[in-house]
Amino acid sequence: MVVGFFLVGLGRVMSETPGPGVLFLFFGASILALEIKWARELNQQGMQGLERLMAKVKAFFAKRKSGDRNQQ
Repeated sequence: MVVGFFLVGLGRVMSETPGPGVLFLFFGASILALEIKWARELNQQGMQGLERLMAKVKAFFAKRKSGDRNQQ
């Protein structure tokens, strides 16, 4: 649990300075989700948002790919 809080704190610092802050926040929350309920819920919401984002990206590229076929 200490490692999770450390990574979240490091992610907060890196969000203001150069570095992969969002990645550290995500890893820290994932570690905390093993022990703490609020972190588990936060992690689940983040994963659902990521799945929605990926679905939109896939739909965009599928539409773009089918549009390229029609132009040929």
